[in-house]
Amino acid sequence: MFIDVVKNRYIYIAISVIVILIGICFMVFNSITGKGAFNYDVQFIGGTSIEADLGQTFDNDEITQIVIDSTGDQAPQVQKIGDGTSVAIKTQKLEDDTRTALSDALVEKYGITEDSISVQEVSATLSKEMQKNALISVVLACVAMLIYVSIRFREFKTGASCIIALISDSLVVICTYAVFRVPMDSAFIAAVLTVLGYSINSSVVIFDRIRENKKTLGRTNYRDLVNHSVNQTFRRSIFTSATVFFTVICLYIFGVQSVKEFALPIAVGVVAGAYSSVFISANCWYILCTASKKK
Repeated sequence: MFIDVVKNRYIYIAISVIVILIGICFMVFNSITGKGAFNYDVQFIGGTSIEADLGQTFDNDEITQIVIDSTGDQAPQVQKIGDGTSVAIKTQKLEDDTRTALSDALVEKYGITEDSISVQEVSATLSKEMQKNALISVVLACVAMLIYVSIRFREFKTGASCIIALISDSLVVICTYAVFRVPMDSAFIAAVLTVLGYSINSSVVIFDRIRENKKTLGRTNYRDLVNHSVNQTFRRSIFTSATVFFTVICLYIFGVQSVKEFALPIAVGVVAGAYSSVFISANCWYILCTASKKK
């Protein structure tokens, strides 16, 4: 089966744009309804982190209701940790009397001692620093990849095409956090950078094939270069991404809550990375090359 990637290049790009716009619409809607564009963890916005060893299994919804009744926070983050008998609770910043009320409620409900409960405050200053570091990490990764790809293929248009695809992947992962209300914590940085790594790998394979095909198809035969190179590497790109995707899905299905929150964005990002490598990066290179040729 031969896929004419160049023929429908604008459709492929439009699909990527539409997916990102859907995510942006969710951000706007959540902001308007008072939920916030993202479900920020206390690591990003500051707040109170509480861990309690309950010594027994429990229901997350039950803990959530206790937190709401005790603190008034309508959107606390509650998850099981350890062997499933301990709980991590993250809320907006709580005053001393409110923290005491929550601790008393947990002690009364589960018959534990106050020594089983630990409280940690995360300052807003630290949270702002994490937000800045997250942005810097993604930007530096993209710049480093731009320089590397441009030098390797001795062509800035190749590096620029890869970066456009990487930006698309980053936005899709960010939109995943907004749509599925995945808590945005320090794992967010790792998820984005992991997806960028998989995506750039597939793009480099395609551009390697384009460089080799220039010897037989001609350096300026851009349409055939893109179509033949993408089709020659298509199965390899799909199989590699599928292997990673199914592995991550298993982590999502069988992992604990914290692992699921990390696996879901990566699973979506791997699919987005495979799509952008095949249908976005090569077509962006074709568009840039043909535009340069016309000039």
